[in-house]
Order: sequence, then C-alpha cells, then structure tokens
Amino acid sequence: MAPISNVSNHLIKNADTLANEIVKGVLERLRLVIPTEEKERAIQMYTSFLGFLGKSLITEEEGVPGDLLEWSKKNAEDLVAAGGKLSEIVARYPGTREFFTEFLTSIGTEFKLSAPETIFLIKRVNVLLDISMNETVYAFERLSDNLMAKSQKEIAELSAPIVPIKDGVAVLPLIGVLDEYRVTYIFEKVVPRIVDLQIRQLITDYSGILTIDEDIARYLSQFENILSLLGIQAIVTGLRPELAQTIVHAGINMSATRTFAHVKQALESIEKTL
Repeated sequence: MAPISNVSNHLIKNADTLANEIVKGVLERLRLVIPTEEKERAIQMYTSFLGFLGKSLITEEEGVPGDLLEWSKKNAEDLVAAGGKLSEIVARYPGTREFFTEFLTSIGTEFKLSAPETIFLIKRVNVLLDISMNETVYAFERLSDNLMAKSQKEIAELSAPIVPIKDGVAVLPLIGVLDEYRVTYIFEKVVPRIVDLQIRQLITDYSGILTIDEDIARYLSQFENILSLLGIQAIVTGLRPELAQTIVHAGINMSATRTFAHVKQALESIEKTL
C-alpha cells in the first residue's frame, strides 16, 4: 500500500482522536481559552475535516467539507452577536497554519511520505483553511451589514417619533444626528403616518438635533413643503443659532414657516387660535 494511502486511512480511522489533538494544540499555541461548547464544536468540525481530507487524498475529491463552512459561519455569527472585531478570528489562522504544518510534517515523517507528498498534504490543508477564513470574513460582513441596517432602522424610528398632543396636533421631536438615511426614513415612513393620524398641525422640534449640514437642511425644507402641500401646517421649534445659520447658508427661506423657541410656546400659540 502506497504511503499516501496509509496516511489517508490513518486520518479517516483516527479522525476523532486527531481532532482532539489538533484543537488542544492550536489552543495552546494561541494561548486561547474558549467555552466548552465552542471547543466541542471545533472538535466536531476537525473530525469531519480530517475525514474529508483523508478521503480526498485517494479520491482526489475537490470541494469543501460542509461542517467546515458551517463552523466558519458560526464563528462569524458568534463574533457579531458579541460585538467583537473580525481581527479576533482572523488572528487565529496564522497560528493554526503553523500547528498544522508541524502536525502534517510529523505525520509525513511517521508514514515515510516523500517531500512532494508532504508538501501536497500541507498545501491541501492550507487551501481548506483559506476557504474557511474567507467564509468567516464573508459571513461576518453579511451579518454586520444586516445588523447595521436593522440598527439604522431602529435608530431612525426612535429618533423621529410622532407624539400626538391633542386632536389634529402632534409633535415630531428630531433627535441626534440627521443623515440621509434618517431623512429618507422621515419622507417614506413618517409622512404617511402623519397623514394616517389626520394631523393638521405638526410641530417639528429641532432642539434634540446635534448637527445638520446644508444638504440635510434642504431635505428638511422639502419636508416642510410636503406638509404644506398636504394641507398640514408646519411649525418649527428649538432651532439653535448654529442650526439657523446652516439653514440660512443653504439658501433656505423659512419666512413663511411659524417658528418658536420651544414646544411650549408653539402649543400656547395653537391654543389661542383654537
């Protein structure tokens, strides 16, 4: 039986034992302590990994073991859920490669593989590790993007709540930093909601806004115009001097818009007209 076949049988028959050895060796090399559940998941993955590797040596099977891909994705999921950095996972790969190189070289010596056969074995493992790392990176980016989009939506909802005060009157307190995403959310989600609530007078309060640029100021001016076209009286409160200067520099004329220092003044004015 050719030496490479002996190695194949060794990896397949002893996959579980070797997987335990690999996980222990990698953790010691990286001086890393991980939860028992994560350790068991890694052992399960490497058991499948070694079985696949052993078969591929004699069948020249291409592809990637499914458990390796699932393990890589799970690492990304855990990292995103914990608010960790991608570097925490990527930094493990060089140490893992070093351990595997020594591990496979030792096997090559034990089974008297030729130098080209040992190199082939190491290269095959490195290819699989590259695929694992890439899958982790791609999964992390996808999950991070999804989480960011969800967070943006939640922040937009929290930063532009419609607060009904009385029949036909509501306050829209704008909070935080306004960006294009949040202004678009106001146009697409808040305006229809205002119409559904049959609001006739809307007080848009800017006192909670940290900063806006001239482009956002123009968008907000369009928002006031949309309200006017819908028959809703727009009232503005809480404009600090720096925000007012931004609006003026943007060339926006708010002379037709009722403005007050704060919401209380606006409500008192509305009371007088009712």
